Amino acid sequence: MILGKTVALVMPAFRAGKTLRATWNDVPLGLVDHAILVDDASDDDTVALAESLGIQVVKHAQNRGYGANQKTCYTTALTYQPDIVVMLHPDYQYDPRLLGSMVSMIASGTYQVVIGSRILGGGALRGGMPLWKYVANRGLTLIQNLCLGAKLSEYHTGYRAFSKDFLEQIAWQDNSDDFLFDNQLLAQGIAAGYVVGEISVPTRYFEEASSINFRRSVRYGLGVLWVSGLGLLRRLGCYVSPLFRRSSPSGGA
Repeated sequence: MILGKTVALVMPAFRAGKTLRATWNDVPLGLVDHAILVDDASDDDTVALAESLGIQVVKHAQNRGYGANQKTCYTTALTYQPDIVVMLHPDYQYDPRLLGSMVSMIASGTYQVVIGSRILGGGALRGGMPLWKYVANRGLTLIQNLCLGAKLSEYHTGYRAFSKDFLEQIAWQDNSDDFLFDNQLLAQGIAAGYVVGEISVPTRYFEEASSINFRRSVRYGLGVLWVSGLGLLRRLGCYVSPLFRRSSPSGGA
């Protein structure tokens, strides 16, 4: 709990057995009221380890994809009616110790969405981000900012915090079951009038950290361009995609 607000931590997991303990050890547990790990049919010891650490585990019987995993994460978290929900990858790529900074920005009422940016502070390449991913990240972010009318440093981070109101008002349930889910959710929030806060988060790239390969990255990039195009059409008043038409916040920050 922070500033009287309850916090739920959700971790979408797939084969996180080698990194979960390190991630969990750095989580500021005094701030977390509920911790939930959703396992996407891992074939390692992710579930057993999470249960041994006292984390609530929800298991998918078969692999359903990163986006589908997040849907289960948020659906499960919202049953506890937390004020804030934080999504953290259990692969130890993002620094869990900065969770407090992210949730405080929401608990203060300043923002309803906060992302941990690998680009702010200029540490992405130093942290081991491959050059081709860095270039793609910067290019896609530029295009998306122009199309959506935003000024984010990146849209592709896996470290995010949301207010309960945001998750209840944005219709993310029909978004992609794959990696595009993250991008769609931010685009929906921006289109609905929410202001996204950012903090600088150092990142770590190493063998055990999860990362999509070049082929899937290309498919993701094309999806981002599609979302960006829909956002531009909406801003120009030409066409409102169901992706955005479903969003109806009761009052974004």
